[in-house]
Amino acid sequence: MTDSPTPVTDHPAPDEFAGNEKVQADRKLLQDAYADGKPLAAFIKLSGPGWLQAAITLGGGSLAGALFLGVLGGTSMLWLQLMAITMGVIMLSAISYVTLSTGRRPFEAINSEINPALGWGWVIATVMANMIWCMPQFSLCYDAIDKNLAHLGGTGLGDAKSTKLIVTTLLFFAAGFVVLLNTKQGRAAKAFDIVLKSLVGMVVICFFGVVILLAIKGQLDFASILSGFIPKLSQWNQVAGDLAPVIGSMGQMEQSFWADKLINTQRTVMIAAAATAVGINMTFLLPYSMLARGWDKPFRGLARFDLATGMAIPYVLVTSCVVIAAASTMHNKIDASLASSELATMQQSPYFESVKPTLLARVDHELGAQAESMPEAEKLDRVAALSENEKRLALSLVKRDAFQLSTTLEPLLGAKLANLVFGLGVFGMGFSTIVILMLINGYAFRELAGQPNGTVPFVIGVLVAGLSGASWLHLWDGQAKFWLAIFASSFGAMLLPIAYITFFLMMNSKRILGADKPTGGRMVLWNAMMLFAVIGAIVAAVSAIKSKADDPQAFPAIMGLVVVYTIAVIAGFVWKRRSQSVA
Repeated sequence: MTDSPTPVTDHPAPDEFAGNEKVQADRKLLQDAYADGKPLAAFIKLSGPGWLQAAITLGGGSLAGALFLGVLGGTSMLWLQLMAITMGVIMLSAISYVTLSTGRRPFEAINSEINPALGWGWVIATVMANMIWCMPQFSLCYDAIDKNLAHLGGTGLGDAKSTKLIVTTLLFFAAGFVVLLNTKQGRAAKAFDIVLKSLVGMVVICFFGVVILLAIKGQLDFASILSGFIPKLSQWNQVAGDLAPVIGSMGQMEQSFWADKLINTQRTVMIAAAATAVGINMTFLLPYSMLARGWDKPFRGLARFDLATGMAIPYVLVTSCVVIAAASTMHNKIDASLASSELATMQQSPYFESVKPTLLARVDHELGAQAESMPEAEKLDRVAALSENEKRLALSLVKRDAFQLSTTLEPLLGAKLANLVFGLGVFGMGFSTIVILMLINGYAFRELAGQPNGTVPFVIGVLVAGLSGASWLHLWDGQAKFWLAIFASSFGAMLLPIAYITFFLMMNSKRILGADKPTGGRMVLWNAMMLFAVIGAIVAAVSAIKSKADDPQAFPAIMGLVVVYTIAVIAGFVWKRRSQSVA
């Protein structure tokens, strides 16, 4: 899959960038590096779009997914995000190859050469993902301020609607201002970008520090960690980590109840963690960010290097450290108060109200028909009498908020500083993601309007994403706001196959790539890797849809959209074949 340096000297610069000194300087730097046989230094200097992908990948969703993976499965599920980012990099490499080989905007190329239903589906799904994913980012920012930053003063902001409205309004206008700065590309934009990256980098470094500290103290089982990177597909139907033997020690009735609860939650988190590695909106961002930089055919090798070093490696390292830290501090753990058999003592636990519904459901499961006539006070006595292991399992199902999740940094920083650092980091992740989602939506609306450089559709797209995110007050409000990242990621998993299948078809299209279409062994290798990614995306999407089967409102709507879109794609292929025959 390597590219010969020959095209670097032969390929002419695109007309639209012929007078751009920065683009021409970058191209000459790359040409000279290839000529000297030492492209690595040039690759490092010119990297960019991959790091932009990392900015959205290492956001609230990936942090939430990694933390919950550690809580539920310990280090046994480290393989999941490694596999997800590998699939993502394969498909992003494919779309970058097509884009840089042709110089064409993907939306136009898909509509003209493959199937307009796929092109429109890709852009519309990107817009939907931007709008939906923006909601929990606003929620994450509020959660970080409320549960972490404001909590340092003794009390949080509270749940008053007026307070939430004020904070949300400030976030909306602040994000819009930063989007404006980004379009100007001035010093202020760079300065603000550095501040946000510093906040995110701070919490990332702290997770590395936690892992190093745990290693120094001898609290890490490296054999278990290495084993966690080995794929275990059985975890889709089996309880993962140290919770499996806990359930195995129980009676049949208890096993049935807890296994069902844990496996369903585990599946949701697995889908979400995989979806946050590469979302459909990221597949839209990459090609357009490369074209905006003036990249073309000579930059194909750089593009793959950029994706590997700027996105994949940092993502795997960071999420692995987060999983390890969460596993060490929260997996199969329980506080002394909650483990007590005295109800009054249990109620002193900060997690009591969170586990109470699950434990009451466990009591109802045992009582059967008698549950309806038994008063709650008597049920709570039965809750207190449950074994410590059952309470431990209930705690593993709790959807932790940002304040509770900040305890993963306590081994390194202590409680107060961990709260501050985690809060700032989560806020930085959430806010930077809001800005990028608004930007992507602006670019997507340009394509929808058929105006690649239009200002009005760009502004409309930015506002649509921002206002959608601000609507979390009415659509997404709840106790565990951090869990919203997981839910939105599950929705993203349903949309991802649209992009992956489209890119697979583009890589195999002679009409699009012409002489640049890979042949022989290279094409076989490309197709093998892409099929791996496509199948993985389809499995994740089907699983996400299936998880909504018990929802009488969501499931029919989802299936209706699937059927309508499938008919549209088939009709698109029929129309395209006929139009090509006529031509």
